Amino acid sequence: MPRILTGITPSGTLHIGNYFGAMRPAIELQAGGDAYYFIADYHSMTAITDAQERMAFTRGIALDWLACGLDPAKAVFWRQSDIPEVCELTWLIGSLTPMGLLERAHSYKDKIAKGLDANFGLFAYPVLMAADILLFDTNIVPVGKDQKQHLEMTRDIAIKFNLTYGETFVVPVERISETLAVIPGLDGQKMSKSYGNTIEIFGDEKALRKKIMGIVMDSRTPAEPKPDADKNLAVQLLKLFAPKDVAADFENRLRAGGLGYGDLKKALFEHYWNFFAPYRAKRAELAANPDYVDQVLRDGTVRARAVAEKTMARARKACGLR
Repeated sequence: MPRILTGITPSGTLHIGNYFGAMRPAIELQAGGDAYYFIADYHSMTAITDAQERMAFTRGIALDWLACGLDPAKAVFWRQSDIPEVCELTWLIGSLTPMGLLERAHSYKDKIAKGLDANFGLFAYPVLMAADILLFDTNIVPVGKDQKQHLEMTRDIAIKFNLTYGETFVVPVERISETLAVIPGLDGQKMSKSYGNTIEIFGDEKALRKKIMGIVMDSRTPAEPKPDADKNLAVQLLKLFAPKDVAADFENRLRAGGLGYGDLKKALFEHYWNFFAPYRAKRAELAANPDYVDQVLRDGTVRARAVAEKTMARARKACGLR
């Protein structure tokens, strides 16, 4: 049975790009019975320096994952920072990782171009990510298309370690949904907290309605046909939430002319809001029972660490650290 692993960084409120790009595919895969999912709080340190904020986001993500369908009876769920082996393994594999490999990372270059401060954590992100994956003998990693290069780097790092010290790590493969690989944000770019263009999964109804109704459209009148209706941002997002026939009807009406952008955005909000309604109810229930959430994470840490300790012992022995 292949082992599946994924993590999500608590660097802000989770949005629909997180849900469709990573959460839903991962939760669907937990039925296989060997699923490992973690809150990547170490990774958040490249973006957040406020300790209280990090703890709040970490708690929020635990609630979000459980509310959206993660089942602790089927999946192992833990906080990254509760597994000290991940930092030790980062050093072991980082000592073999070529600088040139890290310098070619698209994500690093893109974030620097967007104005993020260059620092060691941001630069070495792919090594920490590789440690997260290799520590648990992972076979499959569900990722968005933007993370494909990082998975390739993880494979390169694992292969180099195995060639240097002998067969130690499982070499993982990525699993990408081509149809939902990249979710567009409110500005048409990839949806990302760092770009400020997100639609949150959970939040205030009035504020979220305002966000969606504020999506910028072109200046064409409602009566004008829009032959490029399939490229319309609201139509693309509507396809995530509405039944196929409903989304297709709105697209066809926009293409033919006669559908106003305001009506299209109203429909988008209603389908989005209704889609997450049962998850909002579940999250409220979980938030009222913090002891249960804490116990889920404690149990997950015990199970995850049992695997991590075995992998770490194997890696230490391989490279001569007794």
